[in-house]
Amino acid sequence: MAVLQLKTVSKSFGAEPHCTRVLKNVSLEVEAGEFVAIVGPSGSGKTTLINLMAGLIAPDAGEVLFKGQPVSEPGPERGMVFQSYSLMPWLSVRGNVALAVDATFAGKPAAERAARVDRYIGMVGLSHAADRKPAELSGGMRQRVAVARALAMDPEVLLLDEPLSALDALTRAKLQDEIEDIWEQEKKTVVLITNDVDEAILLADRIVPLNPGPNASFGPEFRVPFERPRDRAAMNESPAYKKLRAAITQYLIDAGMHRAQVEDRRELPNIVPVQFDHGPPRAYKAAAETPFEQRYVEFYQVSKVYPTPNGPLTVVDGFDMLMRKGEFVSLIGHSGCGKSTVLSMVAGLNEISGGGIVLDNKEVTSAGPDRAVVFQSPSLLPWMTARENVALGVDRVYPHASKAERADIVSYYLARVGLADAMDKPASALSNGMKQRVGIARAFALSPKLLLLDEPFGMLDSLTRWELQDVLMEVWSRTQVTAICVTHDVDEAILLADRVVMMTNGPKARIGKIMDVDIPRPRTRRALLEHPRYYEYRQELLGFLEDFEHGAGGRPAARSAAA
Repeated sequence: MAVLQLKTVSKSFGAEPHCTRVLKNVSLEVEAGEFVAIVGPSGSGKTTLINLMAGLIAPDAGEVLFKGQPVSEPGPERGMVFQSYSLMPWLSVRGNVALAVDATFAGKPAAERAARVDRYIGMVGLSHAADRKPAELSGGMRQRVAVARALAMDPEVLLLDEPLSALDALTRAKLQDEIEDIWEQEKKTVVLITNDVDEAILLADRIVPLNPGPNASFGPEFRVPFERPRDRAAMNESPAYKKLRAAITQYLIDAGMHRAQVEDRRELPNIVPVQFDHGPPRAYKAAAETPFEQRYVEFYQVSKVYPTPNGPLTVVDGFDMLMRKGEFVSLIGHSGCGKSTVLSMVAGLNEISGGGIVLDNKEVTSAGPDRAVVFQSPSLLPWMTARENVALGVDRVYPHASKAERADIVSYYLARVGLADAMDKPASALSNGMKQRVGIARAFALSPKLLLLDEPFGMLDSLTRWELQDVLMEVWSRTQVTAICVTHDVDEAILLADRVVMMTNGPKARIGKIMDVDIPRPRTRRALLEHPRYYEYRQELLGFLEDFEHGAGGRPAARSAAA
């Protein structure tokens, strides 16, 4: 008998005639000890589905059963890890995990409960932070506390709602391995909501796509044929893995094709942004050692040091790199390696402790509109429309243009990112993906010398992320703006970049290796999966990240201009 069942379940929210129909006649059976992954686009109803399994909400029709009995409320036999962590801010890491352990194992000796708490804190790599409060932790660390808390309660069924989405690649890989180990040792039943195809293949016995709503339903399931334990490096070389990965990815891409695309043929006005400085003297430019285009961006022995109670902490140490004009570089590494610190220094948002950064023959000393930044969260003014949010920057960098020309610039880039029909919607009414499209349009509309992207798609589901990566590539192909993208996504790094710069772990992080990506443009994710060298590049990046798992000191890459 299945341990968990959904029988023709339907769920809507709100009252007629304005109700939102999320799920319709959804049926699923999960056997005891089985690991099932559910994948699908944002808004398809995945979280609603797992909340029904947890007993947090009730179905409108059909029934949810646990061991043949109707689920009417939450219970300790069904452990839940939410996408967004919910921690008690006044308790330490240990206190948050102990709260759940003490409630679940009240009859056990205190020493046994404490040992259980420490075991699972160690399992998620937080022993060093056991006495810290949530406010002292990064977002990824807080999510690891939530994972530890659920595991420590020893549930019969583990319900995971994208629990690893906020984590860097290495931490995510560690927790994936721990989750698989627990499944192997204790044969727990696991239902995982994820937007990471690789995560689903690595962990699951079968993968079930949830087609987009309204009235979402399940698509055809994919069986995962690989024996356990599964090795990432070995799978990356497996033809069966490549075939399965391509099939699932293609299905998800096709499932997302219903999203409307609005064609807009407006043209960009032929004007240039105002120059806020005249650069160095002509004699200085004439004395440049190499052609200007080959030294468009120069990082020279860049370092960042923060004062701490225990003395200076060097986060970045001797970051050395040259970029040619029009080059796209991806910056990848583990959390805490200083990727975002490097980006904030070239943006002029963070003071450089040592060395220097030169852009277009001018040293970077402060922030300026010649460097546009797209953050993980787009930070729009919620009471303004998409058009007004983009116009704020456009009006500043094109003061000599007419009002009509500035309006055309705003409209052009909003149309390019697929928002031609949503320009006049307030930011507060936009989805996360639409907000990030506005952020991308705003950055390109400034006509920057350097585009800086700080994990721009990190908060989005995989389908929205894939869509926006294609949007970014399409707009970038028109502008050829010099760009640096910080990411922890190996596939994203390869898709976007001419070169992938790999950073060693911090403290004292620096460039460990640089990989040239020789894949023709224009690129799409679909074409990337079919390129003969794609998995070779992927393995090189995965190997580097694994080598630096413990902060091992690698040989710094030689400082050189782009080929």
